[in-house]
Amino acid sequence: MLCIAGLMGAALPAGTAAGAEPAAAAPGACVTSPGPAQGDAGKVLTIARQAQREFGLNSVVLKVSSGDREVLTTALGQSMTGVPADPSMHFRTGSVAIVYMGAVLLQLVDQGKASLDDPVARWLPDLPHGSEITLRMLGSSTSGLHDYVTDPAFVAELEAAPFRAWTAAEVIGIATGKPLLYEPGTNWSYSHANFALLGQALEKISGLPLDRLLKERVYGPLGLSQTSNQYTPQIPEPALHAFTSERGTYEESTFWNPSWTTAPGAVLVQDICDLDRSARAVGTGELLSAKSFRTQLDPGTIGLGHPTDSCPASACLLTNTAAHHFGLGVIVVNDWILTNPSFSGYAAIQAYLPAEKLAISVTVTQGPKSPAGNSAQVIAERISAALAPGHVLKMR
Repeated sequence: MLCIAGLMGAALPAGTAAGAEPAAAAPGACVTSPGPAQGDAGKVLTIARQAQREFGLNSVVLKVSSGDREVLTTALGQSMTGVPADPSMHFRTGSVAIVYMGAVLLQLVDQGKASLDDPVARWLPDLPHGSEITLRMLGSSTSGLHDYVTDPAFVAELEAAPFRAWTAAEVIGIATGKPLLYEPGTNWSYSHANFALLGQALEKISGLPLDRLLKERVYGPLGLSQTSNQYTPQIPEPALHAFTSERGTYEESTFWNPSWTTAPGAVLVQDICDLDRSARAVGTGELLSAKSFRTQLDPGTIGLGHPTDSCPASACLLTNTAAHHFGLGVIVVNDWILTNPSFSGYAAIQAYLPAEKLAISVTVTQGPKSPAGNSAQVIAERISAALAPGHVLKMR
């Protein structure tokens, strides 16, 4: 929710900063593409440079790939004053974790360890309305639970104390302490509480801590060597530093505590190469059976998502259509399969277009005059228009 940044210089060439030299890459590290950017790579680089200037971004780090072919990997601008951004830097990726949790849930269902239509009470017997809410409803965000991230008291506390460590019980309690927005399964509204609860349910179903479960079922099989959960605000070095003006002053937000963002054990940091690998794996259903992949892309949300007397437009804000809908932890937009985390000065997107085998992964950090919203998403939209004009990734 919060962000910060120190004064940064003008946009510099990829991977460079005034008075600084790029560090030598470790073997196997995520590195800038060699040689001059030409063809599609040149188009992508031009889009990224223009966006960095237009939005006043401290940094833009991206990787675009087509099938097994790298189109471009690069980093523009600075992580912090005097330190060039680099593709090997780690950054927070928020909602990417809910994609992984949804995939693990479907794996466990395929193995007969649970059913999507199991009431959550089977696994979390003390949850209010747990007998009405199913695992499917948690994963598809159709439970009717309030989103604690929009609660004014929570927002005020978060802004007043961004280093505070929140427990799952505290944030879930905010959501469950309010009446349901609608009868579970009858509407759609995004709630972080769904995924905090899904993490707890996955631990009960599997008998494993969530961080180990995700490592064994997602990071390990996909070779995501630079992806990890953090139980503290730490980010492994090298870290991409974040900045924001969300609290009314421009300040660094890199190490604000992300404990509130999702289930403990799924508070992720990654580098851009892991984000690209993740986009391709999620977009092809690599971790799932064909049946479960279809369910991930459409668990029954199409047609849901509309304001009612009990669910205002601020909560029930997306009418899910075949062209644009929320799946089981993923978003589907004009045939792209994606997620787009944005919080505390970090903004990113991972997106995959099966028809073109095209993956776009971008992360950005804000400068003093950067606009609100997810600029990484805008950059991805522009890249999609250049490389796949018949399938522009246009968010509403």
